[in-house]
Amino acid sequence: MSTKKVAVLGAGSWGSALAILLANNNQSVFLWDHNPAVLEEIKSSRTNERYLPGVRFPELSLCMRPEEALESAEVVLLVIPSHAFEEVIQKLQPLVQPSHKLLWATKGLELKTGRFLHEVFEGVFDVERPYAVLSGPSFAREVAEGVPTAVALASKNLDFAEEVASCFASQKFQIETTDDVVGLQLGGVFKNVLAVAVGLSDGLGFGANTRAALMTKGLAQMMTLGKSLGARSETFMGLSGCGDTILTCTDNQSRNRRFGLALAEGLSEKEALERIGQVVEAVYNIEQLHRLAGEHQVELPIVELMFRVMKQGVNPREAIGSLFYSTK
Repeated sequence: MSTKKVAVLGAGSWGSALAILLANNNQSVFLWDHNPAVLEEIKSSRTNERYLPGVRFPELSLCMRPEEALESAEVVLLVIPSHAFEEVIQKLQPLVQPSHKLLWATKGLELKTGRFLHEVFEGVFDVERPYAVLSGPSFAREVAEGVPTAVALASKNLDFAEEVASCFASQKFQIETTDDVVGLQLGGVFKNVLAVAVGLSDGLGFGANTRAALMTKGLAQMMTLGKSLGARSETFMGLSGCGDTILTCTDNQSRNRRFGLALAEGLSEKEALERIGQVVEAVYNIEQLHRLAGEHQVELPIVELMFRVMKQGVNPREAIGSLFYSTK
């Protein structure tokens, strides 16, 4: 494994986990976050108690300004919420050099227009510039603790994908590469909404049969939308589709699943978010997927029902029950 200098921009749970992974892979890591208090805590205690309590950081460099991280880096990894993606890359654009190899591990769509993040990226940077997207079934704590994990990395340039993947890959962290950039990203977005639906269903006591049906029908609807967007069906049967759906729908480490469970208790969206205390991407994803379905004239019954529950106040129990009469 070749050693590279990697700037990790974002020290939330996933950014911290990937920084730990990279440092343990003998990469030179330069970690930055917009919140100086997070970096100060890592510096003083070697832990990030807000996002990854109890997990110790190996040796890495902490940077109080993004310029510090980028000036030493060969690879630049963005790990920021999807709703802040465009704003952040616009600010970073003047700092990025032609030699920097850029990728992100953000799951979501652009907040205002519903564009995929690679479309946002291409609108800020040269459309010919190589980039990659990391996604797949991966809870941050388990990655940070070295639990065996497999994810996918997509780039239109497969040689570029293989090069940046080499920084992350180890015996406990496997990476599959693909050039299906749209399919990989759609899987990482759609599964968030499915996790809320399953969490809601489980919280209301519908049981294992309903859970299995929601996941299976949800994957079919993911593939239907993906086909209309030019993605490949096999992508959704892989790590970034089926794999990520299984993970986030069935384990309470998933913030999206816990959000659904909280809604089942009768909490409002605001109350559920306050309980979780971190970004829940489905809150943003649901509106964007609903918009995509309309634009491409694709029927997505689970997305439609969850949109009504989350944004229009439809009764959750009635919504879950009605899916079995309307879902194809």
